[in-house]
Amino acid sequence: MQKSKSEKDRRHRRRRRRAQIIIIYTAIAVGLAWFFESQATTTVIFVRHAEKAAAPADDPPLSMAGKQRASELARQLVDADVVAGVDAIYSTSFRRTEETVQPVAVALNVPITSYDASNTETIMDEIVREHKGKIVLVVGHSNTVPVLIGSIGASKKVPEIDEDEYDNIYIVSIPWFGKTKTIRLRYGAPYVPAQ
Repeated sequence: MQKSKSEKDRRHRRRRRRAQIIIIYTAIAVGLAWFFESQATTTVIFVRHAEKAAAPADDPPLSMAGKQRASELARQLVDADVVAGVDAIYSTSFRRTEETVQPVAVALNVPITSYDASNTETIMDEIVREHKGKIVLVVGHSNTVPVLIGSIGASKKVPEIDEDEYDNIYIVSIPWFGKTKTIRLRYGAPYVPAQ
């Protein structure tokens, strides 16, 4: 009888140790998964607003060419992430910028958040902090897009954007560890510099 009871005790202790080891390994795995997920790469996509109409001069809407470019932007970005698409959209409060991202916002059912382009560092800090590991679309102006890109630690060598140049997409990848990368692509009708 005595041997049987001690054998049961040993089996019970072994089971308890196995359960404790399983719980510890599970906790470590969950902790590591949370850590790496929270440290995921943030992707910020920058575009300038599409072509604008001539009037009204103070806050023009998009021209017909601009509306076509905005549709093309939506076509390009709706499936930017094969799982969910763009997670957040930021735009200045001008009609041309809002109308540029409106097709993307409607297609993905993502609200457009307005930002003040004169406060680039604050807005970019907020975007990176609030959307860590997400894909964010930011639309700006010819004079603000290069500054916005530079303010998040990406390339400071983004070329100036000409007055009639609307076809740039800048994709900035901000990893949790390592160097921020900037990729420049084109979309829609190509820009042809004036001769």
